[in-house]
Amino acid sequence: MKITSIRPWLIKSDASYWGEYLFVEVTTDEGVSGWGEITTTTKLANRALCTILRQIGAAVTGEDPARIEHLWHKIFRSFTYMGSRGAAVECVSAIDIALWDIRGKVLGKPIYELLGGPVRDEIALYTHPNQAKFTSKEAVVREIRDIVESGHTALKFDPFPHQGRGADGLSREQRDGYLDGSMTRKDEREAAELTALIRETAGPDVDILIDAHGRFDVPTAIRLCRSLEEAGQIDWFEEPCPPESLNALKQVRDKVSAPISWGERGHTKWDFVPVLENKLADYIMPDVTWTGGITELKKISALCEAYYIPVSPHDAAGPINVVAGAQVMMTVPNFYKLETSEWNLGKYDHLIDRPLDVSNGSLKLTSKPGLGVEMNRDYLQAHEIELS
Repeated sequence: MKITSIRPWLIKSDASYWGEYLFVEVTTDEGVSGWGEITTTTKLANRALCTILRQIGAAVTGEDPARIEHLWHKIFRSFTYMGSRGAAVECVSAIDIALWDIRGKVLGKPIYELLGGPVRDEIALYTHPNQAKFTSKEAVVREIRDIVESGHTALKFDPFPHQGRGADGLSREQRDGYLDGSMTRKDEREAAELTALIRETAGPDVDILIDAHGRFDVPTAIRLCRSLEEAGQIDWFEEPCPPESLNALKQVRDKVSAPISWGERGHTKWDFVPVLENKLADYIMPDVTWTGGITELKKISALCEAYYIPVSPHDAAGPINVVAGAQVMMTVPNFYKLETSEWNLGKYDHLIDRPLDVSNGSLKLTSKPGLGVEMNRDYLQAHEIELS
């Protein structure tokens, strides 16, 4: 069997927070194809990745798709002189996921069976409230109660107003093109009040996870985390500072009591080693579509296991992101929960051949081979964004 093409599918979809998904299909000369995903957070990045993927496709055409480790390194090492992080490793991620999908289909087994077999029957989830519905205290209460009643035992949200948001809907950072890392006292109070209300509504048995989205400088992150600790028990404080400085992360960690979660913008196992060695995080949250795919997520999880650090994969995109992370976590002893963007994932139904079963707050994978889902090619073709 040989690889015949690598095809990016940039799809317009209202189900995506950013209005589009970027899927990747790897095809072979024996008619077996595999799917990956690489959806990023900006339209500019998605289009740049499509260009890179086409070039990679030309370089690996004719390769054996079963040589997953070999192809991971071949692609990764071809970018080392321009920086083997970011876009390069995200392309590796999508292709790697698709190659595992092909391998599972060829062998007739789900990916988790190829990674050592399951250590659990289902995947516990944490999810997000729809904060667009937070128009009043009563609306917040309704949304949080819906999540708790759905069976989820953990939820995550960003309580911090995006400062300077104007009539164009853009935050100050997006409009001005830089991040100053600050937060007003008024917005800090509003964040604390929202967190207290959500804790009161969810009750004492639900984990409350806070996402700072890497937006704050050191003193602001410390102040905000402390104010939320006082407002109500929080179970982690995620990405307090931009990911470029681990020294900044250490300064925050040394001054707060809440557990720290880090890793959605970590690329490959090498980014996670200093975080683990320097005890900078209590939870590690790699994104399977950004950190190096299924191959790398399994290795990062093993590193974390040696430090007794739980792994909780990040997911902000589409159905391949969810199921690829879940396939790995079926085999990981030190697993906490898998992220989903909403408690009801019916928004993915039109993209895949069968709905994902997330009943009672957990994902149930099937025993179908590969990823266990197929993309709806008719929908993809009808909604593909044409690139010049």
